[in-house]
Amino acid sequence: MDRGEGKEVVSLETLSKKMDDFAKARDWEKYHSPRNLLLAMVGEVGELSEIFQWRGEVERGLPDWKEEDKVHLGEELSDVLLYLVRLSDACGVDLGKAALRKLELNAIKYPAPKQTDDHCVGEHSSDNTKLKEDN
Repeated sequence: MDRGEGKEVVSLETLSKKMDDFAKARDWEKYHSPRNLLLAMVGEVGELSEIFQWRGEVERGLPDWKEEDKVHLGEELSDVLLYLVRLSDACGVDLGKAALRKLELNAIKYPAPKQTDDHCVGEHSSDNTKLKEDN
């Protein structure tokens, strides 16, 4: 699939199938318990954190980063994603549906400020609005 921007669209289903095939081909399924997958993912999150550890705040899009650092970041992000997909499969959770449901719940819990002609009206001003995440 292509979005017209030269980028292939990859579904969670595709990643899940590829990860399943990868594990089966190596006889690793016996090691892929939910606990083991979670711990492996946490290790990968640690590796991802190391990339940012001493950089301070970084600009969106990482304009000051070397290309090799961006490639490394992509690899570590991918490791986290692949373990997350594998973990959700091992737990019988449809990750796509669960994520969409969570977005809906967060939209209810954290409604967007109401718009007026001149300004936003709501609990947060445009100066200090922060993205809120629910654990």
